[in-house]
Amino acid sequence: MESEEVAAEEDSLLPIDEHEELVSEGGRQIRRRGIFLLPNLLTLGALFAGFYAVIAGMAGNFNEAGWAILIAGICDGLDGRIARLTKTQSAFGAQFDSLSDMVSFGMAPALIMFSWAFDGLGNVGWAASFVYMSCAALRLARFNVQLGTVDKRYFVGLSSPVSAGLVTFVPWVATKYGVEVIPLFSWLSALLTVFAGLLMVSNYRYYSFKELQFNGTVPYIVFIFTVVMLVVIAQNPHEVLLGMCLIYALSGPVNWVYRRQFSRNRTQITSAVKAEMVPAPSSVGKSGGRAKSRARRKQKPAVRSEAKPETGMVPAAKKGRSTEPEPAKPE
Repeated sequence: MESEEVAAEEDSLLPIDEHEELVSEGGRQIRRRGIFLLPNLLTLGALFAGFYAVIAGMAGNFNEAGWAILIAGICDGLDGRIARLTKTQSAFGAQFDSLSDMVSFGMAPALIMFSWAFDGLGNVGWAASFVYMSCAALRLARFNVQLGTVDKRYFVGLSSPVSAGLVTFVPWVATKYGVEVIPLFSWLSALLTVFAGLLMVSNYRYYSFKELQFNGTVPYIVFIFTVVMLVVIAQNPHEVLLGMCLIYALSGPVNWVYRRQFSRNRTQITSAVKAEMVPAPSSVGKSGGRAKSRARRKQKPAVRSEAKPETGMVPAAKKGRSTEPEPAKPE
């Protein structure tokens, strides 16, 4: 067996081992060779777009960098869904996707923002970029270990593609309108970058939209809404996409505040209802005494019958008393 494997390696053109991984099929562990082509091609496209965004950002072409991040986000959203639709999920694909996300949505936005606005901030600039990139790595690592253990309807923390859009689309819009970078913009951009990074490692819950099934039917109004959204985005893609990323990023903290306030109000209402149902101790004593007095008034005195119901005989006279009537006294 070993000799056959050695011979196969000698016959191959390149000294590259074939990828193998254990998968479960029909309750059995089998060894599968090779990788799936279509979903991994999309992941590779996302990786290439992220790499190009870095090159464009370092060259000062922030318009192309923004488009590259957008394309990387689209490819990243499609690779997982296509893998699930075609049943081509694999452990290799999951790890490859995470590495691609780290380049496209972790390192690329940090370098783009540093090239655009952080160069004049000195140590603060590279520190803000490093905080963002570190949070992206932590977010992706946590996402990998929580696969299959969390509710798929929600993301724990802001997803890395949306965070990258929130950061990268700022210089994208500024370049479109020819905004000059002043120190105030540099400091605000640094705060935004750190804020986006912290949202990725937070415990805020964000809706994942994974319940949308592309192989099923949807109401007709959903399709009309999708067409309208595409038209709106096509008219002003820079501003609309930045606004969508900002609204989605703020939905996590807003939802957290709403749920906390709703839980507090519900607790207060429950406590108030319980307090109304249980009367005070003093009122309990007064009402109990009144009820007892009313019961005693309504209770009729018991009448004793000395006749025996079985025989109907009258009992004999008691001692010292006569049963006959006394004679009348003479006048």
